[in-house]
Amino acid sequence: MPIYEYRCADCGYQHECLQRMSDAPLTDCPECGKRTLNKLVSAAGFQLKGGGWYATDFKNNGAKPKKEQEKSADSGKAAESKPEAACGTGACPACS
Repeated sequence: MPIYEYRCADCGYQHECLQRMSDAPLTDCPECGKRTLNKLVSAAGFQLKGGGWYATDFKNNGAKPKKEQEKSADSGKAAESKPEAACGTGACPACS
């Protein structure tokens, strides 16, 4: 179950509460008794560790590993040095 943080808009009392996601938000302040308790937005309390999809796909902000960058750079150079003939000229097996 997630832990939610609440703060009273009237007295400023702040506390955490363990609730189900399906539970209704709390509204009554346990300190002053008024219905001015608001749910706060806070950071998630977990960290992804180890190998797997997070480390390989997202950890480097989407940057390709060096090996992939070198391969794509090499293939780009090869494509630049060889001009490809347009279809219909007899240069490809489909045209002959």
